[in-house]
Amino acid sequence: MSTAKVAITLEAELLKELDRQVQEGKFPNRSRAIQEAVQEKLARMDRTRLIRESAKLDPEYEQGVADEGLAEDFEEWPAY
Repeated sequence: MSTAKVAITLEAELLKELDRQVQEGKFPNRSRAIQEAVQEKLARMDRTRLIRESAKLDPEYEQGVADEGLAEDFEEWPAY
């Protein structure tokens, strides 16, 4: 995967904590720590979006659609 160099500004205390984590070996360097933090945040935002969208669904309607599909397919299922 290709990478791009960017410049960011961090609060001094946040940078100090980041450097401590790198020094303790939790990350190989600042770049990796920031990259992992951004990936984690984006993934969390995607999950939150999925939860919000799922909450918009009507459970009774969705169950009805699922049951309807199962009833139609049931006749086609092989006997076991």
